[in-house]
Amino acid sequence: MNQRFYSLDVFRGATVCLMILVNNPGSWSHIFSPLEHAKWHGITPTDLVFPFFLFAVGNAMAFVLPKLEAAGSAAFWKKVITRSLLIFFIGLFLNWYPFVSWQNDALQFRYWVNPKNTESGVRILGVLQRIAICYFFASVIVYYFKARGAFFTGSVLLLLYWFLCYAGNPADPYSLNGWFGTAIDKKILGVAHMYKGEGVPFDPEGLMSTLPAIVQVIFGYLVGDYIRNKPKAYVTENNFGNTIPASASLYPMITGLFVTAVALLITAYCWGLVFPINKKIWTSSYVLCTTGLAIAIIASMIYAIEIRGAKNWLTRFFDVFGKNALFVFALSAFLPKTLNLIRLGNGVTPWNWIYKNLWINVLPSVPELGSLLYALTVISFMWLICRWMDKKKIYVKV
Repeated sequence: MNQRFYSLDVFRGATVCLMILVNNPGSWSHIFSPLEHAKWHGITPTDLVFPFFLFAVGNAMAFVLPKLEAAGSAAFWKKVITRSLLIFFIGLFLNWYPFVSWQNDALQFRYWVNPKNTESGVRILGVLQRIAICYFFASVIVYYFKARGAFFTGSVLLLLYWFLCYAGNPADPYSLNGWFGTAIDKKILGVAHMYKGEGVPFDPEGLMSTLPAIVQVIFGYLVGDYIRNKPKAYVTENNFGNTIPASASLYPMITGLFVTAVALLITAYCWGLVFPINKKIWTSSYVLCTTGLAIAIIASMIYAIEIRGAKNWLTRFFDVFGKNALFVFALSAFLPKTLNLIRLGNGVTPWNWIYKNLWINVLPSVPELGSLLYALTVISFMWLICRWMDKKKIYVKV
């Protein structure tokens, strides 16, 4: 049964909405703790957003891949390669854009590698780049190995990554300075093209930590495939000879999802005792933990939306984001980079004007509130754009 679940669209839209929320505070110095990433080991609500999106990418694959399989290998490779390259280079473009920056009250060109400081340059990897790489490899694995082979491959990748982390530095394998992946990123990418937000060259979307992130997409596909194939349109085998409504046939599938979610969470936290749950190096235990939580949330949403019919303003709000997910995420990065080039004085730009002149003054004793209100304003603005596009039937497919 190739049934499309509205709840999966709402899940994807909510994830994109939260990605924009956590990336656009009024001030990075004033953020409520749940909206910050864990300092290192551990997990916060914000640490769920990116893996949930990768999981949603896998969910969508489960509904698209059968069409590509039917079209043949040539169509599959054309679609996957084109989409992966587009997403990757959009991310790279946004890292470099707007190609100039303010330095000493003058706009200076942003070089690929700064000639005055060869350790400074344009970052190569990032969120969209990781999405592209994970989508590509997960698609290939699923296409050729099918569901059972993909599950086995994903499990091997998680175990292999654990081995590589430990073998790379047995004395201190899971610390910022001891993690093995940084040395590989330095050698392949170069220090100039790495993230330095941790105070040292370290890329949270680096090459090695992308290995377990690929599994996030594979697991998303497996769950999407299970959701797509498990329900039956109707059942007539009850004791009274009556037809059971289609929604009732979803209960066994939801039960299976919840059991899987609990099993993954128990495994994740047990594994986390020796391989800590960590978003920044994307540990295997982190993959299982976030996948388990994603499955539990999706199962709850299927129950609420598909069975209980809870379609309201909130589901419609998130659904609009989901219809242009990658576009609106890229737009939320493009607009501030563009508008922040325009200086209005005293650190004010067209992008932060409402924060500097309104939200920052709402409750000065709690600056995090003003920062959150600004982020919600950005969300509202992006929603209006998505809503207009939806009304005009404009859907940007990448």
